[in-house]
Amino acid sequence: MASTNAHPPSIEVNDLTYTFPDYSTGVSHVTLSLPPRSRTLLIGANGAGKTTLLRLLAGKRMAPSGTISVSGVDPFKEGLEGVTYLGLEWVLNAIVRTDIGVDELLRSVGGDAYPERRDELVAVLDIDTAWRMHAVSDGERRRVQLAMGLVRPWTVLLLDEITVDLDVWSRAQFLDWLRRETESRECTVVYATHVLDNLAGWPTHLVHMHLGTVKEWGPAKDLLARVPEERAASGNSRLGELVLTWLRDDLVERGPRSQNKRGPEGKTYSFGSGLGGYGHEPKGPPS
Repeated sequence: MASTNAHPPSIEVNDLTYTFPDYSTGVSHVTLSLPPRSRTLLIGANGAGKTTLLRLLAGKRMAPSGTISVSGVDPFKEGLEGVTYLGLEWVLNAIVRTDIGVDELLRSVGGDAYPERRDELVAVLDIDTAWRMHAVSDGERRRVQLAMGLVRPWTVLLLDEITVDLDVWSRAQFLDWLRRETESRECTVVYATHVLDNLAGWPTHLVHMHLGTVKEWGPAKDLLARVPEERAASGNSRLGELVLTWLRDDLVERGPRSQNKRGPEGKTYSFGSGLGGYGHEPKGPPS
């Protein structure tokens, strides 16, 4: 049973190393400190360890004792009401491709208990509640999924590349909504993404991952200040220039893929057709 917790929604990681059951390394010696109300971008190439770290923070894998604290508790051992993780298994849930209506889906995840929040998300994500899910586009389906995952108030939100199907306008509106959430109440966001559109000025913190390690992290303003003025004037944002530099250096450091012996970032999951799993998946044994 998940417990409630009065601690501010901070995230503390202390020398975290996680090894998969096949003995390949997922993440190695990760240390982070992300304060309440922060909006953190998790940056790194495919296979950097972002998904593994997010799943550990969400309590979906068991980390070594004393290495992770989310709102003051171990997310796997104690659980925590209000930690929402939206990742691969959530995106692939088959129910959202069946002949079912938006109202029914939102009701199934508690929408009627939070009508103002439900209506706000429907407006922000430009959702038509008359939609039938088998007849909408991937982008429209993703907007409904976001509303389903976020209709219950959360204190820590972990997003794993779940906005790729959104158009530019929907994505900008969603990011603005996340900013308002962190500015108006005690909550914290960690967002792994490869798409940097509309993100200039959005993050308060940046985390740079490479081959399962954190190479750099800290307040975004401090890291972005390193970008030379001439680079910032190139037409790209300072954030875009910083990320390009990080990824270019990572590629040189990594070398050929065949030399990378680290474990895969993502796994393949199988799911039933139930309505569970939308941001409040019960924890289970480490996989």
